[in-house]
Amino acid sequence: MMTAATNRGKSARGGDNRRRELLEAAARLFSTRGYEGTSIRDIAAIVGMLPGSIYYHFKSKEELLVAVHEQGVLQVMQAVESAVDKAGPDPWDRLTAAAEAHLESLLAENAFSPVVTPQFTKAFDDPLRSTLIAQRDEYEAYFVSLVKQLPLPPGTGRRLFRLALLGSLNWTLTWYRPGGKRPATIARQMVDLFRTGLDPAAGT
Repeated sequence: MMTAATNRGKSARGGDNRRRELLEAAARLFSTRGYEGTSIRDIAAIVGMLPGSIYYHFKSKEELLVAVHEQGVLQVMQAVESAVDKAGPDPWDRLTAAAEAHLESLLAENAFSPVVTPQFTKAFDDPLRSTLIAQRDEYEAYFVSLVKQLPLPPGTGRRLFRLALLGSLNWTLTWYRPGGKRPATIARQMVDLFRTGLDPAAGT
């Protein structure tokens, strides 16, 4: 997943390391103060840059947001793909591994995690909102393929099943508190709740 912002950053002043610092600083502020509550000056202060220097890397705050969201989606995607690759051939095991990695990524102490959720992106208007949703759609297409492989009963609404599962996982951000159940345990139990009513082999 490469955008104009990504390509610009590779050749911009400061290189990849400076770009990474900007992305992390922006993600941290966007997730705590919100997009509207964060200024270019705020981001520049964290990384020790003059505000105008940021525009060598990103032409606008909006472009920076798109790049932050892209990086967040990419991190989750990489974690999920790695987990699924290790899960073996069983479709339910693969979906469970994906759900565990998804939730572990969202609940990790990572500034990028909050900005990739639907709760964050719904605050924006088009065309920016559509751009962010399109990035997330690329990731959710991976879950489409995992759900497609499940041996579900005829007539099961696979799209509804996928949306319900991802919605449940994403909503965990609103109530989860560290110190309770591990994110992977929560994700596995969520998948099991769905599986119990859909898979005749569940529990055997």
